[in-house]
Amino acid sequence: MNNNKKILSVEDLVIKFRLRGNILTAIRGVNLDIFEGESLAIVGESGSGKSVFTKSFMGLLDKNGWIDSGNIIYKNNNLAKFSTEDQWLKIRGKEIAMVFQDPMTALNPLKTIGKQVKESVELHQGLKGKDAKDQVIRILEDVGISHPEKRYNQYAHEFSGGMRQRVVIAIAIACRPNILICDEPTTALDVTIQAQILKLLKDLKRKYSLTTIYITHDLGVVANVADRIAVMYAGDIIEVGLSEEVFYNPQHPYTWALLSSLPQLGTKGEPLYSIKGTPPNLFNKIKGDAFAPRNPKALEIDFIEKPPYFEITPTHKVKTWLLDPRAPKVEPPKSIKNMGRGKL
Repeated sequence: MNNNKKILSVEDLVIKFRLRGNILTAIRGVNLDIFEGESLAIVGESGSGKSVFTKSFMGLLDKNGWIDSGNIIYKNNNLAKFSTEDQWLKIRGKEIAMVFQDPMTALNPLKTIGKQVKESVELHQGLKGKDAKDQVIRILEDVGISHPEKRYNQYAHEFSGGMRQRVVIAIAIACRPNILICDEPTTALDVTIQAQILKLLKDLKRKYSLTTIYITHDLGVVANVADRIAVMYAGDIIEVGLSEEVFYNPQHPYTWALLSSLPQLGTKGEPLYSIKGTPPNLFNKIKGDAFAPRNPKALEIDFIEKPPYFEITPTHKVKTWLLDPRAPKVEPPKSIKNMGRGKL
């Protein structure tokens, strides 16, 4: 998987937003190392902070948001301290690129597909004219677009949803980034196309030596593409480990709940599991474990004090008081215990 060389390090990151005169804390002291060449998935329900977290790597926070404290270290630069567009232009696209979930809003309907990919090639690879066009054709081929010479002169509305997503990926790849962030890249696509796009991203990662970060609310989607998984809840990473550790030995009750919600783990004839309650209001200060009010197995201390990370293996750590030696033994749900016996 990774060679243990960190490509990006997040330290105690706090991100806040001002909304209608109130302050919302979207990211609450997150720490995370991302390793060169790995494929990392950040999973969690909508609103858990996944997109905000990764947008901060590219200076794409909305105008009412800011990094309140903490560091984002990339190539000896602290991105958290960047304040001008000029600084970000050296990073955005060129070093860290993003594939957004809705290709229709990411593409310009008035420009041909070729022209849009060519802009990236000219800006980031310094190619011009015929050389730039030839490179675009090669990239369109790499992302699986047939007849690229013909497609070069077509517009976004002439492409299917899956093909549009391939074009968005082509634009990101044309920047020659080191890190590619894929924000729910398959949400709008049907299951067959979803599998094709995930396979494509996997192949491109190898071909272009990328470090990839997937953002998703669906653990099933990343089962086959991620080397490591970070589980996010209420603006904090509460469990992080190798894919097999998180899938087959999950330790946080929220990870249990997320995995139990997978249709693959349902029992025929019984309703599919769903997590009761709603995530906490991030306008309020969160006391203890943020998941405690929704956790039927919560301990008393969960409502009082925030748990630290407990290390299970050198690669697997979890924020839950259940791992404290003084805690009572709480068994995971039956479906989770059965997971280790068969692959997803």
